[in-house]
Amino acid sequence: MDERTRQFVVSAFQNYYSTADIKLPPDFTSREWGFIEFTSGQDTFMKRHRAFGSEGELHDYLRGIGPAHAYYSVAYYEYPGAPKMKEKNWLKADLIFDIDSDHLPGGINSYADMLEKGKRETLKLLEFLMDDFGFREEQVHAVFSGGRGYHFHISEESVLSLGSAERREIVDYVSSKGLNLEKIFSKKDISGDAGAESAKMSVFPSEDEGGWGGRINRYLISYLSSIAKDEDAVKILSGFKGIGKTTAEKLVDTFKDESRVAALKKGKMDALGGIKKDILMTIVNQGVEQMAACVDEPVTADIKRLIRLPGSLHGKSGMKVTALSIDELETFEPLNDAVVFGDKSVKIKVIKPFAVQMKGKDLMVEEGIQEVPEYAAIYLMCRGVAEYGR
Repeated sequence: MDERTRQFVVSAFQNYYSTADIKLPPDFTSREWGFIEFTSGQDTFMKRHRAFGSEGELHDYLRGIGPAHAYYSVAYYEYPGAPKMKEKNWLKADLIFDIDSDHLPGGINSYADMLEKGKRETLKLLEFLMDDFGFREEQVHAVFSGGRGYHFHISEESVLSLGSAERREIVDYVSSKGLNLEKIFSKKDISGDAGAESAKMSVFPSEDEGGWGGRINRYLISYLSSIAKDEDAVKILSGFKGIGKTTAEKLVDTFKDESRVAALKKGKMDALGGIKKDILMTIVNQGVEQMAACVDEPVTADIKRLIRLPGSLHGKSGMKVTALSIDELETFEPLNDAVVFGDKSVKIKVIKPFAVQMKGKDLMVEEGIQEVPEYAAIYLMCRGVAEYGR
């Protein structure tokens, strides 16, 4: 970023911060703060170990500096402004989750596609947090990072004292790491006639069971019941490894039978009529892969992590780090809703061709002098593919 571009972008960020209503995190005076400023060279560095005693002091800093990135610690410290970590005296830390869209498996066609994929993954994680861990909507605070993904912030007293190891276990759980599927299927003793030996019945978790067991039951029944209604059901099921035509036909018959489906929902595997567990495991493995949430484990495990300040701007996009309610998350469109700059025309020099979709428009720019809306100009300058004016 050259100096003229830096000055233009910093001025735009300062103007934003002059009117922005930024809600600060709980007990913000106990947090360490860090900032990265725009520079006219290639080198950037973080100014950290800052502490603020009032909202006004912090807001004045943001307005005065117009930082490229603003962060605060997930940790609460006794002395947050101490220059060395060992001097801060760690007290507790929020529980944070990070979904980084460009780290997700599978291909990506565009920035918009990447962000949509990240939101779907975020909603999967939300299901775990609410259904499996029992958090309520108002306890889980969603944030669009302003760049490539989403965060969840949880500041409930029950999680603040968790150490790194416990936080890693949570990530392992939601990502299915270490999940032993063999334990999902088991044998249960049932009583026989008087004087006869006990028999064993094949069982697996009921749909109402908590954790992965109930999830797998619901997935298996929903998935196979849906396929059974398809006119090509036998062909579809025969495409799975280990499932031949005869077994596929048995599965279709089973999942068309409401009484057997009802028994399966209760965990009674005998309703499958002799279909082997190994055959189901192929479908279960697919389900686990689809249901597991891909979370950035180092972020969650780091109890001294710096995380982006909601309401601040992201220096690589110019978009707002946006706090969202759970209802807002589902309908949130980052390339429209997180764009804060206006439509006035700005002249830029495009360094290399670039394409992006913002505010419902497909923007494609070629090398050379161009005039584009301010929001697009700032995005392109922050991305390093354009310079201000000429």
